[in-house]
Amino acid sequence: MAEIKSTMDLVMERAARMGMATSDEMEQDASHKKGMQLAAEFLNTQAAPLTETLDQQPEPQQNSIRKGMLEVLLRNVFLARDEEATKRIDTALKGIIELGGGASDLAAMCGELQSITGQYGKHREQYYEQLKGQVQMQIEQMLAQKGMSSEGLQIDPTLEPQFKEEWARIEGDLNGQYEQALNQYREQLKQRLGV
Repeated sequence: MAEIKSTMDLVMERAARMGMATSDEMEQDASHKKGMQLAAEFLNTQAAPLTETLDQQPEPQQNSIRKGMLEVLLRNVFLARDEEATKRIDTALKGIIELGGGASDLAAMCGELQSITGQYGKHREQYYEQLKGQVQMQIEQMLAQKGMSSEGLQIDPTLEPQFKEEWARIEGDLNGQYEQALNQYREQLKQRLGV
């Protein structure tokens, strides 16, 4: 069984690596982190175009900064569950295309990613509503068998344990399928962008 390391052990290992790292490696690491920070600011504020921000950085550090930016942008392509998350994905894809020079193949890949995340949202909502309707019908049938009517009753099928259990299974399957597709595109983008 693998040994679980404490936070202190991990910090000490990193400090030891940093002690062995050359000044060039430490500078690249700092540039990479700066790129990550700049991309996070871009996602949060939709500030100036990333290429402009990158051009303002010192020439020798630009490659590491660009890689840090792309790493954060790729992490922000995920399965959205609401409108705000969808906007964040759109911004991340816009940044990826921008840092990739606006190439048509890159734009096509990002368009596919956008399509996948959009389809996920639609399928998720569709399955949710279907399950909700099925559980509602089962509740009404059960009440009818007992000679009762659901008329006038406020029944929320989503609160039923059966609904929650089945929804967790359906959502897990759906997430797995879509996450697999996203991962394939992320890997293709990493290769295409040299990240």
